[in-house]
Amino acid sequence: MSTPTSDILIIGGGVAGLTLALDVADHLSVTLVRPALDDQGASRWAQGGIAAVLSPDDNLEDHVNDTLIAGDGLCDEEAVRFTVTHGPKAIQWLIDNGVPFTPDPDPAARYPYHLTREGGHNARRIIHADDATGRAVVEALVNKVAAHPRITQRSDLTVLNLLSDHTGRCIGAQGVDSEQRLQALFAQHTVIATGGASGLYRHTTTPAPSSGEGMMMAAELGATLCNLEFQQFHPTCLFDPDGPAFLISEAVRGEGGHLLNEAGQRFMLDLDARAELAPRDIVARAIDAQIQQGTQGHVWLDIRHLGDTAIRHHFPTILAHCASRGMDITRQPIPVVPAAHYSCGGVATNHVGATDVANLYAIGETAYTGLHGANRMASNSLLECLVYARSCAQHLLSLPRSLSQSIVTSNYQASTVQPNAHVDLGALHIMRREMRSVMSQYVSIVRSNQGLAAASKALAGIKAELEGVDKAMSHPESVRLKQAITLAQLTVLAASQRHESRGLHYSIDWPDHCALSGPSKLTLAGSGVAE
Repeated sequence: MSTPTSDILIIGGGVAGLTLALDVADHLSVTLVRPALDDQGASRWAQGGIAAVLSPDDNLEDHVNDTLIAGDGLCDEEAVRFTVTHGPKAIQWLIDNGVPFTPDPDPAARYPYHLTREGGHNARRIIHADDATGRAVVEALVNKVAAHPRITQRSDLTVLNLLSDHTGRCIGAQGVDSEQRLQALFAQHTVIATGGASGLYRHTTTPAPSSGEGMMMAAELGATLCNLEFQQFHPTCLFDPDGPAFLISEAVRGEGGHLLNEAGQRFMLDLDARAELAPRDIVARAIDAQIQQGTQGHVWLDIRHLGDTAIRHHFPTILAHCASRGMDITRQPIPVVPAAHYSCGGVATNHVGATDVANLYAIGETAYTGLHGANRMASNSLLECLVYARSCAQHLLSLPRSLSQSIVTSNYQASTVQPNAHVDLGALHIMRREMRSVMSQYVSIVRSNQGLAAASKALAGIKAELEGVDKAMSHPESVRLKQAITLAQLTVLAASQRHESRGLHYSIDWPDHCALSGPSKLTLAGSGVAE
């Protein structure tokens, strides 16, 4: 077992993790655990762009108000103002680091880069790199990280749990490498940037979504989890039962796309004055209702009226991908369905990413900052990654080095994992598939007391089955599956305790808002969900 020590250990290499690494590496040593599958994670697949007040015709107060409205009464207004205020400087940082945002071709434009509009926004404030913004940002930052001499990348390591000393302070993490050897990484400060929990569901908008493993690793050390019940389903994922997940950006509707039902009629006009540009929770429920009433299993997203030139200019990636699957979106509407997309809840943090656990931080989708409330507004996600990663970096750089010069690495509790233990991996795969089916059936866009009770019972049964297959939790895949199932159980618990419908949580048994509603908070120890 190797035991390298660094100033900062960052687990996760999406936009949040990469930004933090670059912001601190000139002054602190960094170990960045960035498995190869991070290239298939949520950051790279973010198409639409990043929301920020950039045009002289826009203003911060409007962005704040739009976010508060989309969050349906549960946003932390201080967090919203903090994020929105720091947005423009974060975008300039990306520009300075070589992100190739799409320029505005209009010589009279008031801002040099093209800004689009998405659901919930009252103005054009989404800066983008064509329709592949996440890929452009990740690639630019990855190149910078690779060239930095003080950043050590570990692409061979799968982290399984965090480590703490006898005082409960986080001192690093433990996992297995590509040769199935158990390894520990120690650090003065550990930062989780592992993404959300969309992988708990059967249909998602990314090929390899995380299942909240980072959230659970933090919870196992005592961190508080907030608002797990608010899982966002993106309204428009390409419907193709025989192919992989593919997101159809909200910018498609922002540029004028129409949602059509089986009869070819626009249905959002009668439901919301904002029509297709209503917040995602409203649009996703409307699409789900149309699917339940129909027979084809999807609705249509139509952009034919935009014209061939505009479609090729604004959406080259979507056009090419759909063409590779036999669809010409200049001549036919796109079949779309809602799919699990973004976790509005996560590990509770403050403005610098600090958790309840000393020396443990969380940033990006794995964190709960209070920005999104009960529903995330379009393109506020990458903004949150950037703003909080940069804030966390400033905090870490400001800490007196004399206070954290030594780490006691001899008294931590080692994992019971035996990487080469014999376990039926096929059985684990089936259990994970069963878990996702349960969550998709009972804990998705529309919920009920009866469904949540059925989910709770089914998840407990799957966990018991897992413990029967690997009682000691000796195999790494058993550990990761147990973390996912436990987070699913906590999500069901949070949903069961919210006796109202708000934002992304809609219950047929509690259809109205509760006047006293607030964020939900859970700890693993106090949840009653067995570890």
